[in-house]
Order: sequence, then structure tokens, then C-alpha cells
Amino acid sequence: MAQAVQLQRSEGQQDGFGLQLEFVSEPGFELAFEGLARGQQQIELLNLRYDGATQTHFATVFVPDGKLSAFEALVTQYLRATTSKGIPRNTPLLNPILEIRTATFSALWTDSSDALPSSPDEPIWWEFWLPARDNQAAVLQRFRTIAEVLEFQISSEALIFPERTVVNVYGTQEAISASMALLNEVAEIRRAKETAEFFDALSPGEQREWIDELLGRTSGGDDDSVRICLIDTGVNPGHPLLSNYIGMADLHTVDVDWGVQDDVGHGTGLAGVALYGDLVDPLSAHGPVSISHRIESVKLLPAARGDQRESYGALTMNAVARPEITQPDKQRVFSMAITSLDDRDRGRPSAWSSAVDLLTSDALGGRSQPRLMIVSAGNANTEHYVRYPFSNQTDGIHDPGQSWNAICVGAYTQKVTLDPVVAGESVLAANGSLSPYSTTSCTWTRTPWPLKPDVVFEGGNLVCDAYGIFSHTSLSLLTTSHLPESRLFSTTWATSAASALASRMAAQIASAYPELWPETVRALVVHSAEWTERMKAEFLEGEAKSDYEKLVRTCGFGVPDIGRALWSASNSLTLVVEDSLRPFTRQGSKPATARDMHLHLLPWPQQELLHLGNEEVEMRVTLSYFVEPNPGVAQRGLKGRYRYESHGLRFEVSRSGEDATLFRQRINKRAREEDDDAPYLSSASDSRWLVGTRGRHKGSLHSDIWRGPASDLAGLGMIGIYPAPGWWKTLVKQKRYNDDVRYSLVVSIKTQQTEVDLYNAVGVAITNATAIVI
Repeated sequence: MAQAVQLQRSEGQQDGFGLQLEFVSEPGFELAFEGLARGQQQIELLNLRYDGATQTHFATVFVPDGKLSAFEALVTQYLRATTSKGIPRNTPLLNPILEIRTATFSALWTDSSDALPSSPDEPIWWEFWLPARDNQAAVLQRFRTIAEVLEFQISSEALIFPERTVVNVYGTQEAISASMALLNEVAEIRRAKETAEFFDALSPGEQREWIDELLGRTSGGDDDSVRICLIDTGVNPGHPLLSNYIGMADLHTVDVDWGVQDDVGHGTGLAGVALYGDLVDPLSAHGPVSISHRIESVKLLPAARGDQRESYGALTMNAVARPEITQPDKQRVFSMAITSLDDRDRGRPSAWSSAVDLLTSDALGGRSQPRLMIVSAGNANTEHYVRYPFSNQTDGIHDPGQSWNAICVGAYTQKVTLDPVVAGESVLAANGSLSPYSTTSCTWTRTPWPLKPDVVFEGGNLVCDAYGIFSHTSLSLLTTSHLPESRLFSTTWATSAASALASRMAAQIASAYPELWPETVRALVVHSAEWTERMKAEFLEGEAKSDYEKLVRTCGFGVPDIGRALWSASNSLTLVVEDSLRPFTRQGSKPATARDMHLHLLPWPQQELLHLGNEEVEMRVTLSYFVEPNPGVAQRGLKGRYRYESHGLRFEVSRSGEDATLFRQRINKRAREEDDDAPYLSSASDSRWLVGTRGRHKGSLHSDIWRGPASDLAGLGMIGIYPAPGWWKTLVKQKRYNDDVRYSLVVSIKTQQTEVDLYNAVGVAITNATAIVI
């Protein structure tokens, strides 16, 4: 210990002195690891490992300077004292221990042995997991100081978790092993995730070896699987990673003169992401890969945008029809990453976005076959990168991203590792923040237009230096090349890549639950999204509802998670409702009026919530439905009879102590006020909602979060779904006032309390819920 501390002092360390020790168990015996940590002496358990081949357990412990005597006292008691039963003191703790030794590199390595470099002197990026101790910031700063002394390169960004800080370090295993005495504030070492740069730089032969290895553990995607139909520049199906999931019969074009091939690589790149995600992840892993879906392609755009005689709205409708005609019975998710080159619509419905709403609602087919469509938000102006992130808030979403019914996808990034590291270069966006490529609807504030984007997925990052801002392979997503005879890997980025990831998630949900409506899949994608801490730190200016609306208009509802969407989290309860109602009715020659209201009972475990008392819980509500468009209304006013949407739906939650009669009366009053275009006046019951009624009821997807004490939530027993005006009601000559509409409702509650399992109390309800129809 003294030698280690002396070395730490000599290299400039001023605090945090100590030594890591490794405890090794007798084969077949488990260490009493909890007893190794000694809180009063600040002796900390860093990690646990198990070697199945030898049935040996390992524990690495940090012992501060001067605290080694605590272990010595345990051994002394074991040798000299006994319990009342005559057993040596501390027997459960000390008997399983075979050896105690100074920790080496292996004592901190918690990753797979396969992840180690082939040679100890090969420099790579590592993840160093630092303990929090008493002052997390101080630990990080001390580590940066030591890393500089050791001439290790270290990432400028750090991931902060409650008990760990993660930084990336560039160096060799040999150098790390030689410096163990100075790395006394490291809890774990893992291999940093590879970047696209590593795989993209491989020779074609080496790339093929990696692909063959991946194909050997990949399965799924048979002919009955869900399709992701990419409406883009075409797809070249000859790539070995694509050929099992797309055939020549799956290739279409809106113009036979263009052919079906991909001449520019955009569509083929998105196909790789739609199937595998960022290829860096499955290539770097070792487990089985299951593909839940297949790919179709419709070429909407030739190699160069020329004189476009046909409108993109008409071409998009043509594109959707092609695969549906040839294979009408297949379940599909449509994905379109092609957008206009400007943002001049500023939320106003265009011919193209209205065509998307026609398609998704199936307005021309009698609403019998609604479609799920993913569209990209479009990319920020490259000349504005220097003003990031303010440039994103002024660069608006591109047409047709303002579509009411489609999922509009923006981009965020977690890509902050530059490979190779070059002096003077740094990443532009921080880990977890909005990607510099993304566009927003911040300029649509105080308009009736939807909150867009709906969600964000990984879209890559940019690098900046003294000369400018530019893209970088290691900050992009790895994918399939459209010229596999030359190169098997390529890269993709921006909101196009993000939209492909969103399509992949939607297809995974549709594959897991094939009976779910498109409206429900859309709701689940959005409902599963959460803002990163970085997003809130950068873009949430306060706690006012207008601040949250601006956050949504910047980052959507956050980053979706497939696990949350499939109800995998054990600390939340989710109710999914698929139902329909008739929003309007007309008697004789009288004006059409509102008709149906649904009240759904919320099946919350009231006693369990009351038991939680003042602990904060979240209730999230997402309502999804598809409208039929009526474009051109912006030029005729947006109130009264001139409305873009065929109908609207709203949700309200009952107040504590409010029975069904009082709740119905309050909803009816609010519906009449909305009929008269009266402004919504906030009430005390609205104060716990983040976005609030005024902000959330825009577009055809409404999501909001209620936060408050669990005991208060226990008193909220019902949720009401009721109609809002649309052109079905006001344009009586269209005779649509007696039509029914579908909706999907997702409601969940979440608490950090693990002692009360809300699933055990109620279970998950996925049903066409029996509603109280008013």
C-alpha cells in the first residue's frame, strides 16, 4: 500500500489515494461479496466476475490509504475469536477466500475475453468506468490528471450515472497494465464500442470475413414477415447482408425509365439500417441476431433530381400502390426519407403532406386499410452548422414531415468518439443531444400545426476544427454499400438514417403483435420515447407548459425504446385500448353535432398507489388516430367550417372525487367551448401535466405526462375520449357526419419504487376495452 501511495503522490495525485485488491474464491465457493465493502472505512466493492471454466469467483475492492487495517482486523478476529457456537468470527466472509492479491488489468476487465485486442501493444479505445465515491466530479478530474501524466488520450465527454462515470481512453493494454498503481480510481475496464471507421477502413476481403461471421448467427425474416417498404432511390439486393431479405420481386419503381436499381446508394444504405440497425452493433457482438422483417423498395427518386413534372404527392401515392398491387396481403411499414429541399411550408399542409395523410388514413379506400408511414424530418442547412444548436431551432422540418398522421423522425446522437483522434478536432454535439443534422418545428409555435418531430433516433454527429465543420466516418452509422462488388460497407447519417431506425422499431413491434392497428404501433413508438438528460439540460428552458412544448418541437417526445414499447420494464403498468366511435351525427337539416364520448376506467392498483404516498409517479397518456386531410384551409382561415382535419379527438382525465356524471358534464362543457373556438383556460387539474391541454391537442397524436404524488394518482379513475370539430362536421354536403373513426389509447404509470410491483397487482391489459359509451 505504502509503495502505491508514494507513486501516486509522486505523479501529482493530491487526493483519493488507495489500492485495488482482488479477492479470489476457492473453486466452487461463492464469495460473501457484500461483506467485502466497508462503508465506514470507504472500502468499496468495484466489480464481480465469475470464471465458469474453473468455477471461481473474483471480486475487486478499493481500499483507501490507511484502511487496510480493517481487513487485517477481520483476519485477526478470525484467528483469535469465536462466536457463541464456537465458530471462528467472520467465517462466512473469509472461508471462501483462496487468495488476496494486488489487482492487475484482469481484475478490472469486465468485458468478454473476445473483446481484448489481439496483441497487448495494439492501441484501441477502452471504456473506463470510474466510481462515484464522495465527489463524482472530483474523481473524474483526478482521473483526467493521471491520464494526462500517463499520456493517455481521453474523451472530452463523460457519461454520468448515479454510481459510475464512463469515459473513453485510447491506449494499449500493455500501457494500462504497467500503470495499475496509478489507475486506482477505476472500477471497470471494457472495450469501447467500435465505430463505423474501423469497419469502413477494412479491405474488401476483411469486410467479407466480418459479414460471413455475422450471417452465420443471423436468422429470421421469412416470406410471411412484416415488410418495411422503402420509398427512396431504390435498393440493390445483391449485397450478402440484404439478399436473404429482399428479392427481385420486391423491387418497384414509379417510372420504368428509371429502373429499380440504386444508383446513388441512399436507399441501399437505409435498407441495411432498417434490417440490422447500425451495423457496428451486430458486427461487434457475438450473440445470435434475429431479423423480424423483410425489405421492399420503390424507387421514387432517380440519380439526380431534375425537372419534376409529376408532384411528389402523386408519385408517393403511386409508390405505395405498387407493392400493394403485387402482394396485397402483406403487412407493411412504409418508410420515406425523401423530403423537399427547403422548409418554407412551416407546418402548413402541402399537397405532398396531404397525400401522405390520404394514404395513412386510407381516405380513398373507405378507411378499410390504414397504413403506418415513417417520414424523415429533413436535414438542417449545412451553412448553419456553425450556429449549432440554435440553427436547428430555426431550420424547419421539410415537406412532407408536417404530415399529421405519419411518424416524423428527427435525429439525436450518442456518437462522440472520433477514430482516429486528431489534435484540434472535437465533436460538435454532446452525447445524448440533438444531432446537428436535425430540423425542428420551433418556428411553428403559436400555430395550430402538429408538434413535430414525433421522436428522434440516432442520426450521427459532426466534427469541428479551426477550419470548419464536417462529417466523419466514425460519427456516422455503418451500413450496406450499394456497390458490394467494390466495397461491402458504407455509411449513412442524418434524419434519413434516423427514419430507417424508426421503421425498424415499428416493424419489430408489428412483428411481435401482428394484430395491432397501425395507429397503435404509432402510439407505442411515441409512448416509449423519453428525453435524454442532455436534451432537457440544453432545450428545456423552464417548467412552464410552453417550455415543454418547445422541447417537443425540438426533440420530439425523445428517444424511443423497443423494450419499453413491448412492455418489458417491470416498474410500469401499461394499458392499450383499440376502439372506435362516431364523432358526429346530424338530425334532419340541423347542423351536425358531437355524438360519442368514451369513458375508460383506469385499472390502477389503488391500494398500492396509496401505499406509495407522496412518492412521485408518472402517468403517461398517448392518443393516436388518423385524420382525412382537407388542404387549402390555411388560405381560408383555420376556424369555423374551414378545417384541415376530418375530425379531432381529445382526452381528459377525471379529477379526484369526480364521478362519471360530473366528469361527463365537464367534458361536454369543454367540447362545446372547442366547438365555439373558445380558448382553453388552464385549471388546477392541468398543472401536473407537462405539455398541457392547450399544447398537446395539436395534430392527430396527443401525448402528455402527468407527474405527482402516487396518492393523488390513486384518485384519478377515468379517462375520457371525446370529439373535436373537423370538416366532417362542418362540410355537411360531404355527408361524412355519420362515419365512425378508430383510435388507439396507451396509458401507463411508472414509479421508481421497486417494492410495490404494479404488474403483480393488476397485470398488463391489451384489449378492445369495454368503454362507457356516452
